[in-house]
Amino acid sequence: MIRLAIQSKGRLNEDSLRLLREIGINIDDAKRKFLGKAADFPLEVLYLRDDDIPGVVEGAASDIGIVGLNEIAETGADVEVLRKLGFGACRISLAVPKTVEYPGLEWFQGKSIATSYPAVLRRFLAENGIDAKVREIKGSVEIAPAAGIADAIFDIVSSGGTLVSNGLVEVKSVLESEAVLICRKDLPAEKKALLDTILFRIDAALESQGKKYVLMNLPTAKIDEALKLLPSMRSPTVMPLAAEGWSSVSTVVCEKTLWQTVESLKGIGAEGILVLNLDKVID
Repeated sequence: MIRLAIQSKGRLNEDSLRLLREIGINIDDAKRKFLGKAADFPLEVLYLRDDDIPGVVEGAASDIGIVGLNEIAETGADVEVLRKLGFGACRISLAVPKTVEYPGLEWFQGKSIATSYPAVLRRFLAENGIDAKVREIKGSVEIAPAAGIADAIFDIVSSGGTLVSNGLVEVKSVLESEAVLICRKDLPAEKKALLDTILFRIDAALESQGKKYVLMNLPTAKIDEALKLLPSMRSPTVMPLAAEGWSSVSTVVCEKTLWQTVESLKGIGAEGILVLNLDKVID
């Protein structure tokens, strides 16, 4: 049995459970408990506050965890980061009232800054030679300037909408973050085998993200031209059709370049182009 710590509620909780389902590990979340078990894999899930996860994994109360890089940076936990998971993207930034005339970082000299990430902020201020007062606040950091608690804030920013609604403007991004899979440093060998299975499945799920499977009919005479346009994992699949002079071509295409690729293929005579979702890509 291997134990995974995830956020008990919030934006990373749903994405973490979704990832588990994608890799064939289903947790009964109907009756939420502090500790849950998977029905189809030797794994149990420990539900925690996100800022507790790095320390719990470091202390071996949990073997692995899913948490934001921002929490690892704040706690300084000695854990191994195994994979970036592609969700929970955000940044920790300095923000000031929009009425302020902001010349640069020197504005923060002598000011007070409210934050839930005092360790990260103090390191940044020290690295830049800024003498400012750090006011640690748990939750609702964005109201600090309007409430007269601090001159500025240092907080998580995703879309920036919360800053705007509180009359603030982002002036300096300090730390980019996303959800990662972490592991304790002294994982026993028997649990390492389970972890390897989990990583294999996660890699397959991540590899399929942002990709489409494309299948088309193409004049055989245009195959060489098409191969110059098509990306592939190894080589596109080409098979002759019953209709003389025609072939079927299939490959995997990055979603970002899908439409440009399809338009180029149509330009050389491709017909009946099918674009399908990929579930998993297993190397």
